[in-house]
Amino acid sequence: MFFNLRLVYITTKNKQEAKTIGKKLVEERLAACVNIVEGMESIYRWEGEIVEETETILIAKTPYHNVKELSDRVKELHSYDCPCVISLQLSEQEGNEEYQHWLLKNSKKQQINYEIEDL
Repeated sequence: MFFNLRLVYITTKNKQEAKTIGKKLVEERLAACVNIVEGMESIYRWEGEIVEETETILIAKTPYHNVKELSDRVKELHSYDCPCVISLQLSEQEGNEEYQHWLLKNSKKQQINYEIEDL
């Protein structure tokens, strides 16, 4: 079965910011689970300069239908002007199917608003 699950990769300035954002995403059911990985070294170009910083990775697990709302919420909560929020599709034919079911059950349900006329 195809559930259209995603890992959403997010970088934050530190562990505290990752925890704050991650907790909100889980509380609001925009993600079933988040993982926080401290100590990532980043090198990037910002405003014409090469920058080297230590950041924290936040990985959110969610169905595709939550990605837009999750991304918007991260941007509201994040301290960066342009936070990294990238969605990666999972290969669902591999891995633990029970975990995939758990992820779906613990995420915000998809809302479909439409009317069927003349049935």
